[in-house]
Amino acid sequence: MIHEQDLDKIDLKILRELANDGRLSWRELAERIGLSLTPTLRRVHKLEEQGFILGYIAHLDERKLIGGLNVFVSVTLENQADAAIKRFEKEIVVAPEVMSCFTMTGDADFILRVVVPDLDAYQNFLAKTLTRIPGVEHIRSSFALKTVLNRTSPML
Repeated sequence: MIHEQDLDKIDLKILRELANDGRLSWRELAERIGLSLTPTLRRVHKLEEQGFILGYIAHLDERKLIGGLNVFVSVTLENQADAAIKRFEKEIVVAPEVMSCFTMTGDADFILRVVVPDLDAYQNFLAKTLTRIPGVEHIRSSFALKTVLNRTSPML
């Protein structure tokens, strides 16, 4: 959580601008936030060192590259022993269809966001990947009908 003493208004402006366009030149960023180039660079480097900026990436169009079917998959393991959890995590991170994986509390042990071109590809993922991971006891799939919001960074 951001505390007032951690970031000032200029730092927040920098983060907002870079979140909206990570390809900004340093000079253009400096102009947008109202500082000269050197203090802007100093602040950006400080934000990187403090871990507020984790990196710079291109936001790719999943629909064009992979397909438009988003599936949220709840996975329950037979047991929650460390070895079982680590085995599942080790196997799921190499599955290219899995875009996100979260350890959960509640009914499911994991929630996955899987992106595939169509139902046949999802069935293939289930049959050849997910159901073959040792220790998987229960799988429940929910298909996204429409993306309402998909932020790539928090609103500052």
